[in-house]
Amino acid sequence: MNELRRLWQLFQPYRTWMLVGTLAAILTLLANVTLMAAAGWFLTAMAAAGAAGVAMNYFTPAALIRGSAMIRTAGRYGERLVNHEATFRLIASLRVWFYQHLEPLAPARLQQYHSGDLLSRIRADIDALDNLYVRVLVPVAVANVSIVLFTIFLLFYHPLLALSGLTFLVLAGVGLPIWSQARGLAPGRRIAEDEAALRTAVIDGVQGLAELTLYGAAERQARHIDSLSRRLIADQTRLSSDHGLTQAAVGLCASLSLWVLLWIAIPLVDDGRLMPPQLAMLALFTLASFEAVAPLPQAFQMLGRTLAAAHRLFAIVDTEPAVAEPSPPSPRPERFDIEFADVRFSYPDAPRPAVSGIRLQVPQGTRAAVIGATGSGKSTLFNLLLRFWAPDSGSIRVGGHDILDFHGDDLRRHIAVVSQHTHLFDATIRENLLIANPDAPQAAIEAACRVAQIHDFIAELPEGYDTWVGETGVRLSGGQGRRIAVARALLKDAPILLLDEPTEGLDAATERDLMQALDTLMVGRTVLLITHRPAGLDWVDQVLVLDQGRELARGDVSVIPQAMQAALLPLRAEAETR
Repeated sequence: MNELRRLWQLFQPYRTWMLVGTLAAILTLLANVTLMAAAGWFLTAMAAAGAAGVAMNYFTPAALIRGSAMIRTAGRYGERLVNHEATFRLIASLRVWFYQHLEPLAPARLQQYHSGDLLSRIRADIDALDNLYVRVLVPVAVANVSIVLFTIFLLFYHPLLALSGLTFLVLAGVGLPIWSQARGLAPGRRIAEDEAALRTAVIDGVQGLAELTLYGAAERQARHIDSLSRRLIADQTRLSSDHGLTQAAVGLCASLSLWVLLWIAIPLVDDGRLMPPQLAMLALFTLASFEAVAPLPQAFQMLGRTLAAAHRLFAIVDTEPAVAEPSPPSPRPERFDIEFADVRFSYPDAPRPAVSGIRLQVPQGTRAAVIGATGSGKSTLFNLLLRFWAPDSGSIRVGGHDILDFHGDDLRRHIAVVSQHTHLFDATIRENLLIANPDAPQAAIEAACRVAQIHDFIAELPEGYDTWVGETGVRLSGGQGRRIAVARALLKDAPILLLDEPTEGLDAATERDLMQALDTLMVGRTVLLITHRPAGLDWVDQVLVLDQGRELARGDVSVIPQAMQAALLPLRAEAETR
């Protein structure tokens, strides 16, 4: 139950809302029970008075009935209003809370999770947490208060009436929920897991539909999705069946409680210790009182699903970032040279180091290229420099300071990246550009796009900079997407520029145009390029050649031609096959 304690701490900012909503729910229930009991007494008393031919004061009970009805209506409206407001506020804050914990884990710690699984956690699992308040905490609080008040009320008439009423209320409000929770715990956990698996399978199927169709695997994927759906439906059906059974059991408890009450109360009427209208009042009071415990079996049944969702969320929240933030962090660097000093790093569970013994100094304002085949460790150096991972040994310095002494956000604020896999959000061109600088005026946006040689294309679009690019920029070509990335980097105006094979996969003309844009972007900046292609590197000041994470050669290309030629033979072969 550690998850319950932690969730209750997250609910702290909304406890006032919850208290008001719970009080409104209690008031609504009491008004409904009062309405039923008063109506039973009033109708019976009126019938008895009519039969006896005597007059009675019907104004007071009629006013009580009407007042109870009005309070019930207003209370139910107020309870729904307050509880839904509290729930919506809570869910919104939980999503922000989860995302704030998710962000420091990217990308290192999130590689083990599928995007569909993460989406399921931030949507379905967080949505499931509202059950804890609306369908667990509120019904439990209402039931506890109501059972005490109902028992005290029955004590005024006879101890046996109170004992019988309490017995059946406890049976329906405690026994059935315990049984329901035991039955629902395992299916609830499986539902949380199966919903995530189903969402992942559907996302994979939709995103890879072209490949599935091409290789004739679409039917197999459909069967896999159908299997997951059937498994999910089976657990949901079991919970629904159990819910129907417990509701019938609550009704049975109410009926048995009524029969026992009549068995005890009728002799009291014969003895004159109870009046006939009081008997009718107590009968309807008994039936109405079970409204307090009716939601409890389902509430405890949902507890398994809620706890499973909380466990999945806390499993990510409790994950330690790959790089801990320093306390206190170093101030902003005064200069922006880069130094890799005997850097060694291994990915978790990897058979060998991704990079080992790497040494490289890139003075401020100069350009360096890291060349290597796929898997040689080029991207790892970028990930280490961006502080997504921390070196196992050695150090990386910017401006003479170890980057581990900087706060990650402060360091990345001084670095711009242009890569072959530029992510464009499902938004407008303008919104994608403003990611780099939210306060950039339109003039600065257009100036950056002119340098990136993309402004003329954007201007010809019917909606210009407000054109929607689609998911991952599907409405733009690869070259256009990378020019957007160049414009982004210009808007960021960072002193360090990282280029991750920015021209890979482009035709010769597009590559030439993009390099012209990059030439302008690189002026006055410390530039580090990673590439597998040895050609066209005359514009860099130094080169580092990697092979399986180790240095093969380092220096000016013109100074070490033989070493470069020997090292680049396999790289040329790889480049020619692309």
